[in-house]
Amino acid sequence: MNNEKSLKLIMSAALAAAKPKDKFKKVPTRPEGKLIVIGAGKAAASMAREFENNYEGPIEGLVITRYGHRTKTKFVKVIEAAHPEPDANGLLASKRIFNIATNSSEKDHVVFLISGGASSLLTLPLNGISFEEKQRINKELLMSGAPIDEMNIVRRSLSQLKGGRLAKAIFPAQLTTYMISDIPGDDPAYIGSGPTIQANGSNQDSIAILENYKIAISDKIKKIIYKNTLPQLIKSPQHMLANPIMALKSAACVAEKEGYIPIILSDSLEGEAKIEGKKMAELAIKISNEKKYKNISLSKPILLLSGGETTVKVTGNGKGGRNTEFMLSMAITLDKAKNISALAVDTDGIDGIEDNAGAYISDETLKKAIFKKVNPQTYLNKNDSYSFFKKINDLIFTSPTLTNVNDFRAVLINP
Repeated sequence: MNNEKSLKLIMSAALAAAKPKDKFKKVPTRPEGKLIVIGAGKAAASMAREFENNYEGPIEGLVITRYGHRTKTKFVKVIEAAHPEPDANGLLASKRIFNIATNSSEKDHVVFLISGGASSLLTLPLNGISFEEKQRINKELLMSGAPIDEMNIVRRSLSQLKGGRLAKAIFPAQLTTYMISDIPGDDPAYIGSGPTIQANGSNQDSIAILENYKIAISDKIKKIIYKNTLPQLIKSPQHMLANPIMALKSAACVAEKEGYIPIILSDSLEGEAKIEGKKMAELAIKISNEKKYKNISLSKPILLLSGGETTVKVTGNGKGGRNTEFMLSMAITLDKAKNISALAVDTDGIDGIEDNAGAYISDETLKKAIFKKVNPQTYLNKNDSYSFFKKINDLIFTSPTLTNVNDFRAVLINP
């Protein structure tokens, strides 16, 4: 098997481990009242389907997922909306979820399903903040290169639902939360901005983040944010169905079968994509030159695995996601290095706002660029990594995977 096929086989194992299938080991007993399922995220529909398959009894409810991430469910209604920039569908569906939560009774049991993407999909701004204003702030945050935890601190400060506020609306009904983490470190309070999880911190954190990235808000909105204090919640059951380390461990198992030495560098790599791509290339070159990684000899191919979420500070046209930008930066830094190949994908199957999951590179990448007369540095400067890899035919397509544990990267170093 060649390097590209082998890396894609390993990638497929990571994606499979990230899905909710066969993960609902514990489900609630039938309540005296209704069993209500609500949720949001790129995996919301597939999670709802798997919950239905594992629960015996009547179910009703509603979940929101990204356009193209729907799957067939028996009882739970699925609504699709925009991501990463919220739209009217997301707003209407969020209002419906809020109404379902507030109308639940003490005899009911509410199951909340959350996964990556929920922060943009579950979008119900505070009274006094227009939806258009929230859209603007969200867009500027996305363009700023802010890490996901900072973006979610801001999002929860503008929301009627995030930061535990949905749990407050659900009370006194029973509540159980099932999660698929796309957050470095897997802190439940940051997954989808934690609608049903106790959050800590102050609203001053949100103001400071907005000021740091020079995102303007009016004095009126500042006052509204300061008043939107975080509620104190009664702890409820929480279950983690999948997270980045599960995907990486599954990939490592397949890598061993392929005859590689897998090394998990991190499940929470963060930073600007083009900078981190350069660092990864430098590490791969160092291992290749020294014929070892720390005390591990390069007697067999070494596979460096990592997860997490890098960011892109958009100064060009922004046509390309963080994984293709990471790969392009890495390819430029590798230059004439031999025997190094790599791929990076977003585990939801969509890197940024294009139709690809990520990209593949090898020592043929820059040769292809020369043949096609495309300058890789020019495309990197324009944040146009998608077009670069499209021209050399090295984009990776998976279609929506119906899950999300963020980025998956695999770097293969042959002896």
